[in-house]
Amino acid sequence: MKIVVIDGQGGSVGRMLIEKMLSRKLDAEIIAIGTNSIATANMLKAGIKLGATGENATIVNVRDADYIVGAIGIVVADSLLGEITPNMAVAIGQSPAKKILIPSLKCNNYVVGTRGIALDQLINLAVEEIAEQK
Repeated sequence: MKIVVIDGQGGSVGRMLIEKMLSRKLDAEIIAIGTNSIATANMLKAGIKLGATGENATIVNVRDADYIVGAIGIVVADSLLGEITPNMAVAIGQSPAKKILIPSLKCNNYVVGTRGIALDQLINLAVEEIAEQK
C-alpha cells in the first residue's frame, strides 16, 4: 500500500498524520510530499525516509498512490496561500487513490459539520479510515 501525505506551510499536519500512521504500524510505504522544503523536512522528522517537494513530485507520486492524505485545500487550486498549483489540484483529483481530507480553516475552506472537532481527533479519524481499509 502506498500512502502519499501532502502538506504545505510548515508541514505540521502532515507530520502529525505520519506519526499517527507509524504508531499504528500500518503496512505501507509512506511518502511525504511538501509544497515547500520546510514542510517536507518537517514531515520527514516524523521518521520516514521518503520525501520530495513541489509540483512535479506531487504529480508523479499521486499517479499510483492507494491513499492521498492531507488538508482539504490540497484539492483546491491556489489554496494553502497559493502553494497548491492548479496542476497539483488536478493531479490529486484525477488520481485513482482514495483521498482522505482533513478540514482546515487555514485552507480558506469550511466543511459544515466539523465545528468542535479538534485537529488531533480529525487526524485519528483519517488514520483509522486507512487502517480499516487494508
